[in-house]
Amino acid sequence: MKMRSKPMFSLLVLAAGTLLISACNASPSTATTAAAAVAAAPAKAIETAPATKALPLVVVHKDPNCGCCGGWAEHMQAAGFPVQLNDTSDMMAVKQRLGIGDGMMSCHTSEIDGYVVEGHVPVEDIKKLLAERPQARGLVLPGMPVGTPGMESPDGYRQAFTVALLGNDGSLSEFSRHE
Repeated sequence: MKMRSKPMFSLLVLAAGTLLISACNASPSTATTAAAAVAAAPAKAIETAPATKALPLVVVHKDPNCGCCGGWAEHMQAAGFPVQLNDTSDMMAVKQRLGIGDGMMSCHTSEIDGYVVEGHVPVEDIKKLLAERPQARGLVLPGMPVGTPGMESPDGYRQAFTVALLGNDGSLSEFSRHE
């Protein structure tokens, strides 16, 4: 199933990008103290609870001033993934290296077992990706939809969003829909 038409999708991405810039630079009002501590510890692994099956390392590239990435890292950690945070002031270089183009961007970019994961993708989608192992670059969730991991709303509000599979050719197709 293909993503929505390009003009509508581009308009949504542009609006999300505006929110991304302001939300990413805001202080983390809903982040826990632990999330702030995670964000303050670049390139350090977060200890995880023992798991029955070893999960791959999640390497999260993020801007040091972003307040929401620590919440997403905690989401991954809670699911048993070991997490390493890499602070960088040049996120564009990371995104270019990993093939994240305009219209696909979010605040942080992760590398997991040979795949790229852009943005606040839920752990269930990442586990599905790792179990199915499609021939693709990875998963993309543009912008910062409210209610996604790390972008939780105090009142529980949650936007509907679609996670896209990023093909090796740069194409996007629907991977999962969250209502």
